[in-house]
Order: sequence, then structure tokens, then C-alpha cells
Amino acid sequence: MTLLWMLASAAAGAMSTVPHVHTESWWWGPLAAAVLAHAVWRHPPRVAAACAWAFGTAWMVAGTWWLFISLNRYGGMPAPLAAASVFALGAALSLYWAAAMGLVARWRTGLARWDVPAFAAAWLAVELARGQWFTGFPWVASGYAQVDSPLAAWAPWVGVYGLGAWVALLGAAWAWAWGAGAQAQTHDRARFSAALGASASAAGLRGRVGLRRLWPALWVLASCATVAVLPQGFTQSTGTLTVSLVQTGVAQDEKFDPTRLQRLLQELQEALSQAQGRLVVAPETALPLLPQDLPEAVAAELSAPFTASAGMRAALVGLPLSTDAGGYSNSVVAWGAPPEGPSDRAYRYDKHHLVPFGEFIPWGFRWFVDLMHIPLGDFDRGAPVQPSYRFAGQALAPNICYEDLFGEELAQRFHDPLGAPTVLVNLSNIAWFGPTVAVDQHLHISRLRSLELQRPMLRATNTGATAVIDHRGQVRAWLEPQVRGVLEAQTEGRQGMTPYAQWAGQLGLLPLWGLCAVVLLGAALAARTGRRWPLPGGRAP
Repeated sequence: MTLLWMLASAAAGAMSTVPHVHTESWWWGPLAAAVLAHAVWRHPPRVAAACAWAFGTAWMVAGTWWLFISLNRYGGMPAPLAAASVFALGAALSLYWAAAMGLVARWRTGLARWDVPAFAAAWLAVELARGQWFTGFPWVASGYAQVDSPLAAWAPWVGVYGLGAWVALLGAAWAWAWGAGAQAQTHDRARFSAALGASASAAGLRGRVGLRRLWPALWVLASCATVAVLPQGFTQSTGTLTVSLVQTGVAQDEKFDPTRLQRLLQELQEALSQAQGRLVVAPETALPLLPQDLPEAVAAELSAPFTASAGMRAALVGLPLSTDAGGYSNSVVAWGAPPEGPSDRAYRYDKHHLVPFGEFIPWGFRWFVDLMHIPLGDFDRGAPVQPSYRFAGQALAPNICYEDLFGEELAQRFHDPLGAPTVLVNLSNIAWFGPTVAVDQHLHISRLRSLELQRPMLRATNTGATAVIDHRGQVRAWLEPQVRGVLEAQTEGRQGMTPYAQWAGQLGLLPLWGLCAVVLLGAALAARTGRRWPLPGGRAP
């Protein structure tokens, strides 16, 4: 029976990755959480921890299997070792799940008022730990699957991790209402069911069908009724800007090939010269050379469309740059118009949040990196908060590839409202992962950032997804992935602060950590001082 529950938990974890690509299937998230809640509440802590570990491992492996491509095809790692590495990453990160849900099972009270929020708080703590500890790896966090769900209205208030807590709370409520709390006190279940019924009645949802079989749907609809009245208009327009987003379409095994370099530079020059927008953006390492290694004539030809525009046009281009420390950084430079304002220095942005193994080597893992053949694998970090590039009345805030997974770090740029960005600009290269679901996943991550901060996001990528996202998280224009081209579009800058930008910009994720601590501590005290309810079959919890 334990094995069956572990398999069911693993299946739920794997299926929870579906809405990270097919966002219209957002309800898979709460459903997966409901399965895990069943497994946790019906078993003693050790078995609950095993089910949670299986759930998390399947979730991570199903959601990030494309890492195998970067390790094997482009990194040169033997296929068995690459597959084992992807599994090991998921298994290691899922130890968070095992520890947290083991505690939830130990602290089970049989009272909905404690068990349901405790499950959601433990879920939130797991996602916070995965997103922050050891530099963080928040890919496929559960909130990203809600970008097209009714719960997305919470994004400018609580951010992606708050959305994840909502997912867990809904899933736990479903599980409780459908019998996972069968061993709970009868009067407590009645009160909990009455609360759901009252919420449904207030929303005008009571029908002829018995409410007892409609609790899951009623809980979701009641939640939707709640978010429907949330204020959303936190920002105002700062005007429009025409943009050209370059998609270079270079396969990763050709990007650093010396025999391909001349053609790559020629294609980039053609794209830059044909672009029509006032702002042109070329992706991460669109120039795979340090400036001193680029012939002067070629550099002048590439920047000519902007240096000759008398400050009316500008380009943001991704390339590696030397640093004062003697290394190099993954950077963005501005060509053409100098930054508006007091500074007349050339604009430069250096990536701060680096990718382990791809952009820096964690201590003790040199042997692992030596198994691969990835160029530009050890960058220096930029400052945590760097100024925006001010051009055409907009404050353009670059972020490079993986950095847009860390909304709390982007929110730090809103610490000073007067210096806050009006447009976010993501320059990416995920050709490392081929034509896989990683492209769609990353697009939805950027969409969630736009919802959190109510800022448009311009995405210029090597192989996709190149897109213009508005401040409501909607894709307004995009290019088909895996092709060369230039996306001509228009974006509208925004000013103003969302609640999330305010509290995350000041405090980071500490408020969410505090919420987890309060709820879990309360559940632990309730379990310690209250009656401990037996599991099915008479086993002690």
C-alpha cells in the first residue's frame, strides 16, 4: 500500500508540470496538491515523507528533463551520467518536500482549521527554500502554472510564491472535503463544510445538486469570487516605444564554433540594420566575443545604425565583457543614445544571479564541470541592483535569462520609486535545451513577472520565445521559436508600484517566511497540546 501511495504521489507530481506549458489546464496544480495532501494525512510521518519525496522528484524531473540535452548533447557528458545528474538534482531538491511533509504528518491535529493551512504553509516553505537556498532553483514553481488562472489576480499582491500557497490551500481543501480528513472530529468537519457552503451561497452558487459533492468546485469558485474584487490598477502609462527584438536562431553547437563566427556576425549585422524600432534588443551573448577580440571594422559596422542616428535610436546587445577583477561578465551594453539624465557614461549591465555549473562553478564541483565542454562557464557577478538605461522617456531594466526567475530580486529595483523601471527587458539564450518545453516555461515565467510588477517585459532570445508581454501578463506579439527573424512591435511603459513590488522590494521574501513560521508553529503547538487522532486501522499518528 505504501508503494501504491508513493506511485500515486509521483504521478501527481509529474502531472503538475502540465500547466507550466498548457496554462489553460491550471487546475492540475490544486489537484496534484490534493493527492499529496491525501498521502500525507493518511500515513505516519515516515511514509508521508517518502510520498512527498516521490512527488517532488517526479515534479522536478518531469519539469526539467531538458537539462539532459544541455549536459549530453552540448556539454558532452555521457548519456547515463547526464540522466543520472538530472534525477539526482530532482531527488536532492525533493528532500525539502520530505522534511516539510513529514512534519505536517507529525503535527496532524485532525482539525481542518490547523491541518489545511499547515499543509499550505509547508508547501510554501518548500518552494521558498528551493527558490533561495544554495543560490536557488525556482524553475516550475507551482505559481507559474497559474498565470492564466483566476488566481492570477493575486500576483501583484503576493507574487509567485503566494500563488503557490493558494494552490496548496485549494488542494488541501479539496482533499479534506473529499475524505482525507475522515479521521477528524465530526463537528470540526461540519463547521469546515458549513464555511464552504456559506462561501458558495454568498457567491450565488448553491444549486439543486447536493453541496457535499460540490465542495472542490465551490471552494475554487468562492476563491475566484474573492479575487474578482481585488484592486488591480496600480500603474499608469509612461508612453509608448517602438521596439525591434532580434531572434538570432543560432544552434548552441554553432554559437561558439570559430568556423561559424563570420556568418554569425554577418547575420547579426543584417538583423540590426534591418530593424525599424527606436529600441533594438539582441539576445544574450548575441556577440559571443569579448570586445577586444572583435575587429574594429566589424564593431563599427554592427553599431553603425545607432551611432549615426543622432541619439534617436538605441540598441541593447548581449555580450561578454571584461571586469575590473580580471575575469569576465555576462553583460548587456547600449549602443547609440547615451543614457538620459546626469550620467553620460556608456551603459552597461552585468548579470548578477548566475546559473550554477553554466555560469559559475560551485565549490567542490570542479570535477563535474570538467566532464562537460561548455565555454564561458565561470563569470563574475554584477551588483545586485544596477541602474536602468534611460532612453526615450523610459527606464529600461535589463535582466539576463535565468534572472527573471527571481521576482524578489527584480523587485529590489523598485526600492526607490523614483528610479523604478518602466520596462523590463529579458535577453536570453536557452538554445542549450533545444526545441523543448523549456521555451514555453520560460515565457510563462516572464509573464508572471509582468503580473507581479505590472511592467511590460520585452524578451529577445536566441531560439525563443521572443515576445512582447504587456503589464497584464498578456503576450501582445511574438516570433515563432527556432527561426531567425526580427519582431517589430510596440510596448507601453508603466510607472507606479504594486503591493508586491513595495513589500518585496523592501523586505524580500521575509514576510512569506514569517507567515510559514507562524502557521507551522501554531500547528505544532496545537498537535502538542490537543488530542492526537488515530489513523485508519487504529495506527497512531
